[in-house]
Amino acid sequence: MFDQFKVVTDPVGDSVALSAIFAVLPLLTLFVLLGVMKVKAWLAGVISLVVALIVAIAVYAMPIGQAVLSATEGATFGFFPILWIVINAIWVYNLTVESGHFDVLRRSFERVSPDMRIQAIIIAFCFGALLEALAGFGTPVAITVVMLMALGFRPIHAASVSLLANTAPVAFGALATPIVTLASVSSGANPDPRLTVDTLGAMVGRQTPILAVVVPLMLVALVDGRRGIRQTWPAALVAGVSFGLAQFVAANYISVPLTDIVAALVSAAAVVLLVRVWRPVTPADLGREPEAAAVPAARGAVDAELAGPGSVRAAAGTRSGTTSTAAPGLGGSGGETPPGDPRIDETAPVGRHRDDDLEPRPTDQVRAATTGGRRIADTPAEVARAYAPYLIIIAIFSVANLGAVKTALAKEPWTVKFDWPGLDLLGGNGKPLSSMTFTLNWLPAAGTLMILAGILTALVLRVSAGRALRAYGRTYVELRYAIVTVMAVLALAYVMNQSGQTNTLGAFLAAAGGAFVFLSAILGWIGVAVTGSDTSANALFGALQVQTAARAGLDPLLLAAANSSGGVLGKMISPQNLAIAAAAVGMAGREGEIFRKVFGWSLVLLLFMCVLVALQGSPVLSWMVP
Repeated sequence: MFDQFKVVTDPVGDSVALSAIFAVLPLLTLFVLLGVMKVKAWLAGVISLVVALIVAIAVYAMPIGQAVLSATEGATFGFFPILWIVINAIWVYNLTVESGHFDVLRRSFERVSPDMRIQAIIIAFCFGALLEALAGFGTPVAITVVMLMALGFRPIHAASVSLLANTAPVAFGALATPIVTLASVSSGANPDPRLTVDTLGAMVGRQTPILAVVVPLMLVALVDGRRGIRQTWPAALVAGVSFGLAQFVAANYISVPLTDIVAALVSAAAVVLLVRVWRPVTPADLGREPEAAAVPAARGAVDAELAGPGSVRAAAGTRSGTTSTAAPGLGGSGGETPPGDPRIDETAPVGRHRDDDLEPRPTDQVRAATTGGRRIADTPAEVARAYAPYLIIIAIFSVANLGAVKTALAKEPWTVKFDWPGLDLLGGNGKPLSSMTFTLNWLPAAGTLMILAGILTALVLRVSAGRALRAYGRTYVELRYAIVTVMAVLALAYVMNQSGQTNTLGAFLAAAGGAFVFLSAILGWIGVAVTGSDTSANALFGALQVQTAARAGLDPLLLAAANSSGGVLGKMISPQNLAIAAAAVGMAGREGEIFRKVFGWSLVLLLFMCVLVALQGSPVLSWMVP
């Protein structure tokens, strides 16, 4: 039952092609359950895990004990470090809601532009990229999605916009953790001296910036169709071009870990400067779509799923247990004075409160610009406090990633590495699998740093210890389905990887030979779609990419980078990110709707990346490869 197991790539008739038919079954099960049968994400994840275990035991002859232990390691990795950072990052956000400062931040963003399409660019693309740079692992989706809801986006649109925006920055997310992982696994599988963090980061920085140029255009198209592109293309292009240029420069000439921080700040500043001198025409019917009939049901899901002060429904403009958060200019003026007793500007316009509104309407933003009334003007001190949590996060992560500090925290007792108890697995080369070693970096883990940021945030925002602890408990309740989904899917990924199923799929694709340069990005896409993490996808397929390159006479640097760049496009359709987005807007159980909304965009961008990589592997764009 716990006998040693050696990975075999072709267990069915010594044929990789025949074996691939069985190896792909867990992935097919997952996607069919989610996209076709509309099964809840957590249940789809559990069922697909069972399928992966059956294939591992029955087809790959993996001992039952080893298969179960592999699943437990994956589930644990799903909680720590992935969920650990998501849960604690959302807790920091909930503290801002608890104190009322989320409304201050929201009003600050709203004042930049009342247009929903510009707000989608600033919040989902620019601010989301900053969150991705600092934390990653689903954090930007979880936070930006509720910010968009608070500004009047309907739940499914808020989730779709956030997921689509979370593409271009992913490869450099969490201070370039995916690139660091890719360098680690690829350099051990291929002697090419270019397989370092700096050179891989530079190569990825010559792929994803091109992607960044088109993503904001897609965002405004998702929000308002062709009209959105026609009326707001200047802002979309400024955001995309400035982000792409900054990402390229930072990745190639400044610092790979700081790439997304630089790009996000430059892009946000460029858009803010643009809208000071140019504003798009905001149609009166913006935001009113046929989907409106489904809003009450979605709103009911929010109230039922995330009830209590500090929850998403508070962010969406309803009254929480601690503060009224109806937003000026978004359908309400609020029943209580916001933090810091802000001044009331008697002359500024504001939207009219309507008691029968179930959700803030985007068109109220237009009324706010044309109707007399009052608008809340927050004091500079309260605005500073609203931004303080994110400044705290930047400061803590910056200190933790200083060379000397990072090296010290990577050692015991702050970081402990151990072999997963009972696991005894050998790769096809007869050597123990490196994935059997579990790294418990309990102090330097991003989630632990987020807890420290949350404590400091509570002090700055004057949230009592009791309220902070209650908010922390509610965060687990809000994310309970997402927690099950993430742990199940990571268990699935580990079983597929450690049994040889992912190797089989990779070897099957690698049989394409020279054509593999076009298909290499698809491997990364599959890896992220399954694991929800570009880091995990690089760990799964990074070595395979460079080994295939050696066999097929292709450039290992290009293929390794393609794995990461292609992987970012699978982020929006990964079950755990869908679960996080759905939980954040109170649509738990309706992940399939969001999946169908973004799946087409994912495929279009993947095709774009495949063509780009193929051209970079040809004389046409070979000059782009370092």
